[in-house]
Amino acid sequence: MKGMKGKRRRSTLVVALALVAGLGATVPSHAEETYPFRDPSLTVDQRVDDLLSRLTLDEKIGLLHQYQAAVPRLGIQSFRTGTEALHGVAWLGEATVFPQAIGLASTWDPALMEQVGSAVGDEARGFQQERPPGWGLNLWAPVVNPLRDPRWGRNEEGYSEDPGLTGALSTAYGEGLTGGDPDHLKTAPTLKHYLANNNEWHRTTTSSDLRPRVAKEYDEAAFRPAIEANAATGVMSSYNLVNGRPATVNPDLNDVVRKWTSYDLLNVSDAFAPGNLPGDQKYFPSVVEGDAAAMKAGLDSFTDNDANSSVTTGAVKSALEQGLLEESDVDEAAGHILSVRVRLGEFDPGGGKYGSIDRSVINSPAHQKLAREAATEGAVLLKNQAGALPLKKSAKNVAVVGPLADTLYTDWYSGTLPYAVTPAEGIAAKLGVSQVAQSEGVDRIALKNAATGKYVTAGTDTDGEPLKETAASDTSAQFDVFDWGSGVVTLRSAANGKYVGYNWSSFVNDQVQPGGWFAQQQFKLEEQSDGTYLLRYAGYETEEPWWGNPVYLGPTGTDGTLGLVAKDAAAHYSKDVVRSGVEEAAAAVKGKDTAVVVVGSNPSINGREAHDRTDMSLAPAQEALVKAVRKANPKTVVIVENSYPTTLGALQQEVPAVLWTSHAGQETGNALADLLYGDANPSGRLTQTWYKSESDLPSILDYDIIKSDRTYQYFKGRPLYPFGYGLSYTSFRYGSLKQVPGGYEVKVTNTGHRTGAEVVQLYAHQRVSRDKQPLKQLEAFQKVSLKPGETKTVKLKVTKKDLAHWDVTRSKWVVESGTYDVLVGASATDIRARATWQVSGETIPARDLSRTTRAENFDDYDGTRLVDESKERGTAVGVTAADGAWLKFADSQLGSRASKFTARLAGASGTVEVRLGSPTGTLAGTATFGGTSSPYAYETVTADLSRAAKGRTDVYLVLKGEGLRLATFSLR
Repeated sequence: MKGMKGKRRRSTLVVALALVAGLGATVPSHAEETYPFRDPSLTVDQRVDDLLSRLTLDEKIGLLHQYQAAVPRLGIQSFRTGTEALHGVAWLGEATVFPQAIGLASTWDPALMEQVGSAVGDEARGFQQERPPGWGLNLWAPVVNPLRDPRWGRNEEGYSEDPGLTGALSTAYGEGLTGGDPDHLKTAPTLKHYLANNNEWHRTTTSSDLRPRVAKEYDEAAFRPAIEANAATGVMSSYNLVNGRPATVNPDLNDVVRKWTSYDLLNVSDAFAPGNLPGDQKYFPSVVEGDAAAMKAGLDSFTDNDANSSVTTGAVKSALEQGLLEESDVDEAAGHILSVRVRLGEFDPGGGKYGSIDRSVINSPAHQKLAREAATEGAVLLKNQAGALPLKKSAKNVAVVGPLADTLYTDWYSGTLPYAVTPAEGIAAKLGVSQVAQSEGVDRIALKNAATGKYVTAGTDTDGEPLKETAASDTSAQFDVFDWGSGVVTLRSAANGKYVGYNWSSFVNDQVQPGGWFAQQQFKLEEQSDGTYLLRYAGYETEEPWWGNPVYLGPTGTDGTLGLVAKDAAAHYSKDVVRSGVEEAAAAVKGKDTAVVVVGSNPSINGREAHDRTDMSLAPAQEALVKAVRKANPKTVVIVENSYPTTLGALQQEVPAVLWTSHAGQETGNALADLLYGDANPSGRLTQTWYKSESDLPSILDYDIIKSDRTYQYFKGRPLYPFGYGLSYTSFRYGSLKQVPGGYEVKVTNTGHRTGAEVVQLYAHQRVSRDKQPLKQLEAFQKVSLKPGETKTVKLKVTKKDLAHWDVTRSKWVVESGTYDVLVGASATDIRARATWQVSGETIPARDLSRTTRAENFDDYDGTRLVDESKERGTAVGVTAADGAWLKFADSQLGSRASKFTARLAGASGTVEVRLGSPTGTLAGTATFGGTSSPYAYETVTADLSRAAKGRTDVYLVLKGEGLRLATFSLR
């Protein structure tokens, strides 16, 4: 039943229709049931071809938008791409909320990932009988962009900085979502976001430079496994540009991604991305040209203009009229879409294999149990000094304090929590008490106008009221201040327990939690030289280019209602501390058997979609809280609940135990209690390097992990916590490493007194190579559970093919002959066993620059960017430095002599110098270029080379002329 990739080879319609005659005895007489596309015994291609033949051109075009219209005359229902299912079904009502993706990944447990994916797929199906708005079986998950930079605002959505680990976990999650049979899909998962999408800052206009090695070895490597395993049914193109070309028109969608599988893929755009092509990207003059180019590149479904499909369908029709598209292009895209719909069972009797699933699966007891298991396995024990953990259940006099002690936060892609077990509730339940001593540890303040003496007051009813300045000084004038770092705070009214938010006209205490697209509950208290404070509104929309309003608060009406005013008209407030959060928390923990401090992030504020982080540390007030609690009670353990590596500063040195968890969903509190009290043994491991400081990282816009020494693969510094790190309540001993057919094996023994799980990690390192190689690269891993004293032989699969890297001299994968170190251990830095592997591969020959060489296939560079060779395809090198830009082509064989340099250049005028040995080495020749009117209009230039251009040497092309572009060259 396989749906074939690429240009659809139409099966002869006569053959398909002839099969109808054979259906007469078994198919009901109802007209809908007689169509071959409804016959499950036919192949997917036959069914798709039959359906396409029955659709009008307008109906086929109508399939190309996210909201696909129904075709009543054929009994076809509407279809929508894009149900969010990152860690549970989102935005459809209450459904099981599993840990954030980064938390799921921290389990390092593909089998568990597949179970979670299967549960999420079941729940997506569970909504199918009622089809609520926003529902569909094309799921936009998982996110597989490798997490090369922890400052990325969407770090919570991804899995790991390692592409191999990302690929293994996304494949497992995808297999759960699909049901494991690509011919009969439970759901149709879509991988996000292709490609190189790791910054939110100006995300629609920044370009990610991907030199071929980074593209092949890193970014593509994360996407390929799930597609190759048929655990995903397509990719979503990202907002950004890649090498100067918008990802929405990236030809990789056809030329690369579709070659990874023999099944039809349904590729979708990100929301509103098609409109960006003629919009802020200004890449095409109109949506007509943009949509046509996107379809030619391999995009099938346009997510644009919300539910209004007319802009897309109108553009496609205009493109057909103008000859930019042919009907065969429409058939191709529509065929990809229909292939997935057929495999989903939409046209099968009863909805196919999964058509009977109903809403009884949603938040079922089995899924609740699985959510608790996932939240438990995904937590990582970072520190456990002198056996501070696990805690004793007999010591019931416990205090649980901190801003996250008794609340659960959800992120943008979370589902609606059906219930919430907070850390304090989970610990109380574990101890069998009604509640534990608590304190949020936040200051309660009053803001008094220094000029008038009036207080900022809020409404006392559940719906709140606009903030005003009044004479009241009771709880209506008091606010709890939550510090989230970078100066941003949220204000919760003491009068009704609701957060203050902006509603585009006034500030009202009516919000249950900070949230929403612009998170309009954010403020800054800016201290002035006279000791007073200005109250600044810091909702995310204030950072948008269209924001033209002032950002400071002050009374704007005769009744004292607060509104936005210019800074010189802002009210100056004294900040009166009604209750000190630090003092209250210290009092709560004093004399207790244990103090548990829960700190961390708010996923709507500390970086999220559209907003990167600039600060990875704990908020200052939270750090001060931990220090005060530790001083008041030495038996302090800290839970850090957030979605990204945290610098932690000196804090991790000052407390005896630190446990990290993501925002882990409805069962967070129970999972943490299980871990704290030893009913579960921590087994989570970090999937990212935790750095000591932001100074360890280059610009977030630098995607060249090889040159800039990024991720554990290339980072030469000393991390706070390394990739793969995580402690246990037991200990493990590794035996010697032994090579066996298909990989390596090592005996691992639990040498402690508790059952525990170890994540055995195998890394490889190539000692000598033509090219810069990773310091270590994860090649295999296995999570193994061991009882006390138990030994298991762990086999780790690794083959010679796994050692390949991308050879830019010949544009192919290559395994070099040589010695490889094989390293097995508990993290990237905790290596317990070693072996060497003598690999018989090949030797990369010297470069032959007499052949036409693509400029992008350099070995090193400076002062350049990768740019689009044409709007359709190809990558060139553009000069960004006013002087001194260069490209290195190492180990080139020029033979007895190369006499002529030939290059294809476009854009600004300039010169290309051919130098030998270094950017300032022997000058062998200079080509002069007069420039072209368009950066896409290439001309060929030549230069004679001196007699020095001979032998085996490093060749440098020194490029002068900002805006000059080089596509290809040769030395003959």
